[in-house]
Amino acid sequence: MRSFSYYVPTEIIFGADTEKRTAELVQKYGGTRVLLVTGGGSVVRSGLLDRVTALLDGAGVAHELLSGVRPNPRLSFAREGVKQALAMKADLILAVGGGSVIDTAKAVAHGAANPDTDIWEFWSGSKKLARTLPVGVILTLPASGSESSNSAVLTNEETSVKRGLSTDFNRPAFAILDPKLAATLPPYQAACGVTDIMMHTLDRYFNPVGDDETTDELAEALLRVVVRNGIAVVKDPADEHAMSEIMWCGSLSHNGLTGLGGTNDFAPHQLGHALSAKFDAAHGASLASIWASWARHVFRANPARFARYAKNVWEIDASFSAEEAALSGIAATEAYFQALGMPAGLPALVGRQDEAGLDDLADRCSYGRSRTIGSFMKLGWEDMRAIYAAANDSL
Repeated sequence: MRSFSYYVPTEIIFGADTEKRTAELVQKYGGTRVLLVTGGGSVVRSGLLDRVTALLDGAGVAHELLSGVRPNPRLSFAREGVKQALAMKADLILAVGGGSVIDTAKAVAHGAANPDTDIWEFWSGSKKLARTLPVGVILTLPASGSESSNSAVLTNEETSVKRGLSTDFNRPAFAILDPKLAATLPPYQAACGVTDIMMHTLDRYFNPVGDDETTDELAEALLRVVVRNGIAVVKDPADEHAMSEIMWCGSLSHNGLTGLGGTNDFAPHQLGHALSAKFDAAHGASLASIWASWARHVFRANPARFARYAKNVWEIDASFSAEEAALSGIAATEAYFQALGMPAGLPALVGRQDEAGLDDLADRCSYGRSRTIGSFMKLGWEDMRAIYAAANDSL
């Protein structure tokens, strides 16, 4: 086991009807003037927003609403949220929604605590974050794991650049995880969520270390649970058992647990970010469209690692050679994503790309050929383009 530092301060409140503890938790973490951040539609239609505001009213907690977060959360919207939080003197930001809502709430919290700094400076790396406001979460879409992770993503619409920020200041103070709140998810959103949860562990599992037994077996167990329950929540999001397993896996998959001691790869996430920034594609779908092409490009760097994954997650015949098992495991993963309803390749996600389009995607992912990505195998511009080209040929 390699050395690591593990810090997850988020208080998790899991189970049916836990939303009723909202006001109690807001007050526990110092909230007296709360900015609620939501996507809008579903939390209104379900009555959740009315129930939450009634709880805050009953506890005498002042609050305002910032509604309208979109998938692939926008920098400009987060900037408007910062202005609103400062104007109302918010002391806690409460996200009611999924990953885009939570990431927006984190951005607003950072901006409100640092009013003299434009929040994009934190995401671009030109300024280091040193303080923030507390963020609370009521999760409605298990997917991103942002409810307990140290990461947040923003898209700069002016430049079509999507960037992530990793810092422990991104860890929410508390997160309410009630599986019943995800019972009305549309199948496509549920499928994107299941895919994202798997990818958060896959991008940790495939790393150059490979001898951290406890971490590896935790990762494999989580993946098996997601595989068993993923199809069920897509078919019936009101399946409370399956949804509870998926919701808890979502948090565990992105709070760092399944990668402890390793060197996280996350190349598929970087490749997917370029796609979702350029085409405004759903995050989970972008990952599904690119993963198999990435895996077939890199697996020969360590076929035994992919063979272990094939055997322990997909029960691939152990008598296969390492290369045969690796390719079978990749194919099984790709087939599972398709069974969820996810796209296999770029044509199904954004349409077939011409040569200039493939160059552009590689330019975006490599930050204008200024960086490499990945740790399982270091990928330069040529590798990125080859992966996009392979995904472009998928049917």
